[in-house]
This record gives sequence, C-alpha cells and structure tokens, in this order.
Amino acid sequence: MSNPSLLILPGDGIGPEVMAEVRKVIDWYGAKRDLAFDVSEDLVGGAAYDAHGMPLHDDTMAKAQEVDAVLLGAVGGPKYDVLDFSVKPERGLLRLRKEMDLFANLRPAQCFDALADFSSLKPDVVAGLDIMIVRELTSGIYFGEPRGIIEEGNERVGINTQRYTESEIDRVARSAFELAMKRDKKLCSMEKANVMESGVLWREVVTEVGKDYPEVELSHMYADAGAMQLCRWPKQFDVIVTDNLFGDLLSDAAAMLTGSLGMLPSASLGAPMANGRPKALYEPVHGSAPDIAGQGKANPIACILSFAMALRYSFDLGDEATRLEQAVEKVLADGARTADLLGEEGVDPVSTSQMGDAIVAALDASL
Repeated sequence: MSNPSLLILPGDGIGPEVMAEVRKVIDWYGAKRDLAFDVSEDLVGGAAYDAHGMPLHDDTMAKAQEVDAVLLGAVGGPKYDVLDFSVKPERGLLRLRKEMDLFANLRPAQCFDALADFSSLKPDVVAGLDIMIVRELTSGIYFGEPRGIIEEGNERVGINTQRYTESEIDRVARSAFELAMKRDKKLCSMEKANVMESGVLWREVVTEVGKDYPEVELSHMYADAGAMQLCRWPKQFDVIVTDNLFGDLLSDAAAMLTGSLGMLPSASLGAPMANGRPKALYEPVHGSAPDIAGQGKANPIACILSFAMALRYSFDLGDEATRLEQAVEKVLADGARTADLLGEEGVDPVSTSQMGDAIVAALDASL
C-alpha cells in the first residue's frame, strides 16, 4: 500500500519559512509514528511567475489533481503589484481552488486559553472559543459573470455578479451539516435574504437540506447581524455556513477574535476522489507578510495547524491531528511566543525555527 501523497507549495514571502517548520513535523511523524508521506514540492504565486512567467504552471496544476492533499504557504508581495491582473500571484491560488473544485472552505476560529488575553475582546468573551465557518469557495460574486469594468456614457462602471445555483448551495450546505453532526449539532446559515434574491434561494435550499439532518439545530441570520453577533458573543455559534463573499468577510472577522491571523489554519475541500477522500488544499489564513520575510519572525503555527487539518480530513488520522493540536497548545501554555503574539513587556520572542522546534519537542513529550 502506497504512502499518502502531499504536494507542498511554499509560495512567497514567509511561506517558505513557515513551511520549513511543517516539514519538521512531517519528518517527526515519519520517524516517531511510522506515518510516512510521499512529499513533493513545487512553485506557486510570485515564485512560479519568476520561474515560468505564470502564477501556476500547468504541470503543477496536474500534480495537485493527483495527490491526496495540497499544502500551501502564502502568495503575493509588492514586487508583483505591477503585473497584469491575469498573472498576479493570487491567480495561482484561485486556479487551484477552481480547477480542483474546492467548494467548501473550512476556517476554524479557536482561542487557546493561553492567548485569551491577547484578543481585543474581553477574555471571558473569547476564552475557549471553538467555532467553524464553512465558506462556499468556487461560485458567488468572485466568479459570477458578467464582470469587469465597462464604459457607460461618460463614465466607467464596475460590474460583479452574485450568482448561485441550487446544486452549488446544496453541496456546501451538506458539507456544513456533516461537520455539524461531528461537533455540537448546531448550524447557523448566514446570507442577506432581506435584500438579495441569491440570499432568498440560499435560505430555501439550506432549509431543504436541513430536512435530511433532523438532529442538527438549524438557524438563519442575516450576514451583517452575524458579524455583529460574532463580536458580541461568538460562543453562541458552533458551525456557520455562508457564501463566498460573506464567508471571506466573516471568517476574517472571526480570525481576529483569537488575537492573531498567524494562528489560524484553513481547509478547502472538494468532491470525493476514487479513494473516497475529498480533494483538498490546506493553507494558513495569513498572507505572505513580505515586510518580515527572511527575518525569522513569522509564526509557523497556522501552517502547522493546517497540516493538522490535513491529518484529520484527508488522511483520517484524527487522533494524530489532536496530538499535534495539543502540542501547539502546550507550547503556548509554556509561554513560547513569536513576535506577533507578544503582549507582555519583558518577554523575548522566539524565532520561527525555535517555535517549530518547541512544537516537535512537545510532540516527543506526548509519546
């Protein structure tokens, strides 16, 4: 039986630095848990443009379609701002999502107890927070046609189209209901059915899908009210399902409840492959942070936790995913902090590499 396959795309900025720490964790699982992965590596984003004149080479896209999971670092940087929109680094990521048909984006917002004071909200509001936002990823206003900037009379008009089919809503809703069944059996669907026809359809389809999951408590909320409630009392939620645009906004808002974008992983899942596992891409929520690239200041935890999500959702290794998550929690409880997590005077930050080493040491201690 062959080893599970993983394609690593470090990308730009701090991507290669945080991915180096993930490689330490992968190596640890091979050496200490007899869990070997067939790992290959390639280019994406600006790095791919520098090498090939495009943000994602066709050969890399083909590899991504063949492996069990893709792990991506980050893309982009100011040196690429002058490029035509069609070849900007972010187009490589969007191509992966679209051609792999990764329609369900899972973005957890979890606040470790050791970091409760770091959030801008009161500790009692965020301590113990553990919610999951399921964002539809391959349709909606980011992909709808027509789109573009046109001339109309004596001025320009920018056009984007919010478009959803019943089947697109149905499949992401089912992903969210399945996830809710494995958690607290509570799902809140968010849209703008009061002013958008796509929101009306969204609510109708989610409600219909909910009939197949009678154990799940389903509620509906307008997305703007949902943003307010996330800031007021986020622990009222468990799983949230929403469209591409609102999911982008709400998940970033939820991310900051935890105190740092450097802490948050994500998974983008598609239809099952022949082995029954979904096509999947895992990536940290944070960007490429070119201002600190190469300085050893980046927080690798989000990328490491993205690999934990891969262990759980692509490789059916839930216990090992929990082991890794608990190792991260232990390191934070012991006081290790990268520069983005410094909230106390007199605390010296650890480097990117030192944080990775500390997590590997905590994994050793778990045996």
